[in-house]
Order: sequence, then C-alpha cells, then structure tokens
Amino acid sequence: MATVNLGSIKFKWKGAYAGGTAYVVDDVVSYNGSSYICKLASTGNLPTNGTYWDVMSQAGTNGTDVGTTITTQGDVLYRDGSGLQRLAAGTSGQFLKTQGTGANPLWADAGGGFQSMQTFSSNGTYTKPAGITKIKVYTTGGGASGAGAASNNDFGGGGGAGGTAIEVLDATSINTVTVTIGAGGAGVTGDHHGNAGATSSFGSYHSATGGGLGRHGNAGYVFGGAGGTASGGDINITGGSGTAGDDSDNNHFAGGTGGSSFWGGAGRGCTASGSYSGTDGVFGSGGGGGANNHASRAGGTGFVLVEEYK
Repeated sequence: MATVNLGSIKFKWKGAYAGGTAYVVDDVVSYNGSSYICKLASTGNLPTNGTYWDVMSQAGTNGTDVGTTITTQGDVLYRDGSGLQRLAAGTSGQFLKTQGTGANPLWADAGGGFQSMQTFSSNGTYTKPAGITKIKVYTTGGGASGAGAASNNDFGGGGGAGGTAIEVLDATSINTVTVTIGAGGAGVTGDHHGNAGATSSFGSYHSATGGGLGRHGNAGYVFGGAGGTASGGDINITGGSGTAGDDSDNNHFAGGTGGSSFWGGAGRGCTASGSYSGTDGVFGSGGGGGANNHASRAGGTGFVLVEEYK
C-alpha cells in the first residue's frame, strides 16, 4: 500500500520571497504586500512571473496595500501615473477638484459668487484682493447744483444727476486701478445758474460725466439741468434731469428738484415759505433749486462701487 505524507499536500509558508531560495510547488511567499503560490519549481524568478507563480492574495492594486496607503480619517485614495496614492484631507470648506485626464486631483477653495465690495466717494486707488477673478464696477459722475434765486419772486431749476457706467471686468490681470470721483456742483446764491458736476472714472475702463447745471431765469424761463452721460461701460445710463423751478409772477411755489442718479437721492428744491430749506443731492444726484432769494443746494459727489467675485 502506498504511503501518503499529509505534510506534502498542504501549503508551505516560506515567508518573504528571497531570490536565492529554491522554491517547489505549493510553497507560498509574500512579495510587495501580496501572497504568491509556487506552481513550478523555481530559483531566482520573481513571484510576479506567471510561469512559476500564481497570485494567492493581493492586498491592493499593483501590489499597493490600501490599508497602509490611506491611514487617516478623511483621506482620499486616487491613482497617479504609477499606482494608488493618498490625498490627505483638505481644510474645512474646500472641495475636491479634478484637473482633467493625466493630472492628479487636489483640494481647492470654493469658487464663484459674490465675495466682497469696495466703495469710493473720493479719489483713491482700487486694490484687488487675493483670489478675486471678476469685478463688477458702477461709476457715477457728480451731480450739479440747482440755480440761485435773486429775489422773492425768483425760483431756480434743479441740477442734473451724473451719468452711470456699469461694467463687468475680468480681474485676473488687474492689481490696482486709479479711481477718480467727480465733485458735486456747489450751491449758488442770487441771480446765477448752478454749477455742473464733474466726471468720475475707473481707470481707463470707463467714465461718467457730471450732471448739467440748473438754470436761473425770470418769468418762466427756468430750466432744470440735463443729466450726465457715460461711456465705456457694458451699460451706460444717462442721469436724471432736474426739474424747472416755478418763476411765475403769480404762483410762487418752490425751486426745482434735482435729477436722480442711478442710486436715487435727488435734492429737494427750496420752498417759498417757512424755512426755505431744500436739500443737497447724494450719490451723484442733482441739488435742489433756490427760492425767494435763498441759495440753491449742492449736487451730490460722484460714487464708485466695485463688487468682487471669485
């Protein structure tokens, strides 16, 4: 009767593969995190050689042990050009960004949407914050003042508002931009027309002219100032015109109202009784006209607003 050696029909664990060891059928070795079983006696042939070895167990793709590649909560496993790799967790609020075929993923800050804004009511320099890629700029010229009133039967027209340019700009190549703010026209007394508003601009990108002066006149010859214009913007808006003052001999009501800018804020004309108080324009709007020998009101200073986006 034949004798069967049970020790010869079970797998024989040989530990880590060694190039100088002679291996026989059913020997099992470890190599690069995986296990291989010998199927043909061999010396010096790597376990990855399919002629002599079969894969018995594989811990990870291409010999990578996933359990030791990603080690920390939040890790992400990805494949680069050679095998599986670990991408450690990003910071709170970041998202996983693909860079397309042939490139590795990465963590990136959330982009898009409104981030912040800057405003200017006097000359200055716009400085773009880090990370901003687009800006939307509103530029409004200065408002004009209303006309004066030389006597108790006099009423001046209201000042015109400055125009407004609105433009969306690619800010990737913008660092700083010179901002010029147009002054509002100063109020006047007596038998004088008002003062026009001055031009505002955002560098060489666009500009908006100031409002036209309110006019003084007698017996109905009283005009409000024309609105300023704009150029260079994606949208160019003409400012509102000032209204005429009432300068008739029989009906003494009030000085003209200033024109409204894109932002509103037109000045009220002076009244024929009481305190005679009109109001100045704001945000590039026109000032109110004078009445009954009282001074007109000033136009509003120009204005620039920059909205910032990622």
